[in-house]
Amino acid sequence: MYLDTFSDSDWNIVSDSEMYTTVLFEEKSGGTRISIVTRFATNEQLDRAEAIGMIEGFTDAYDRLEEYLETLMGGKNTMETVISKDGTQIAYTKQGTGPAIILISSAAADYQDASPLAEHLSVNFTVYNYDRRGRGRSTDTSPYEIAREVEDIEALITVAGGQAYLFGSSSGAVLALEAANLLGDSVAKLFLYEPPFIINDSRKPVPSDYVEHLNGLIKAEKRSEAVEYFASEALGIPGEYIDYMKADPSWNKMESLAHTLAYDGIIMGTTQSGNPLPTGRWNVTIPTLVMTGENSEPLFHDAARALVELLPKAAAHSLAGQDHSAVIMAPDVVAKAIADSEQVRRVGA
Repeated sequence: MYLDTFSDSDWNIVSDSEMYTTVLFEEKSGGTRISIVTRFATNEQLDRAEAIGMIEGFTDAYDRLEEYLETLMGGKNTMETVISKDGTQIAYTKQGTGPAIILISSAAADYQDASPLAEHLSVNFTVYNYDRRGRGRSTDTSPYEIAREVEDIEALITVAGGQAYLFGSSSGAVLALEAANLLGDSVAKLFLYEPPFIINDSRKPVPSDYVEHLNGLIKAEKRSEAVEYFASEALGIPGEYIDYMKADPSWNKMESLAHTLAYDGIIMGTTQSGNPLPTGRWNVTIPTLVMTGENSEPLFHDAARALVELLPKAAAHSLAGQDHSAVIMAPDVVAKAIADSEQVRRVGA
């Protein structure tokens, strides 16, 4: 807590400009929330502070603090930003040379989770790895709509020169499908890793009120409970394993992204209900590679086969010895499958 004042250009204190300021550092979801509260003696003093740009000054200070903290955490890629159609700021990194490819993360993940994959892909591609809206350094705008997320991808495609490949993992693969369906020729090719469709009785379907329940937990600020609900109902993780997950540092990160879990539930829609895939949802005719891990659960293999049957230019590919975690645990294997597929396409062309 401290008493602050304004000064003129010669650093002389301006009379009647005292501000009583409290800075609160609060542990929150595995990080630190900083709150600055400034109290003024009169409304006139507050109006004057706003007029001279005090709010913008604090905002700039926060931005510079964020950039500084990233350097302390060892980040080597400077994030750039692009503004989506609804004004949402989308932060991304760019690295490598070659055809442009945009990485679309899964639920409860941000650009950092895909950074190793981006590193491997950068040998053959210009990689755009971004924070989806509401995550990391990207901002958010309510209410959520799938079309808005597609516009985020469209903005990145524009930055990339007007056309790009898309790679999506898990629910991010379904978002990539949605983008290809809506953006036409600007998406040249799709690489999808294990879209988590539940199309038969190979696994219990996701509850019909899944999104509503998640939103209720977030509204009540029960972020850990929301992650637990996501883990049990969407990921299908048995309850006895969830306590072990909570002990891992990754749980705190998922808590920080919990408010976006419902977004992926909206993207999945009814495709996790145990019924066959809808035949008219995606009109996607570009080359599409649907990858699965050899050791993954049957539902992912069933989903891949069903999607390949739906899309006219889709092919399936199994990664030996891998499972649903391959994007993070074996990024070199995933990158090689993508690069090999692209080489085959070029030779074939």
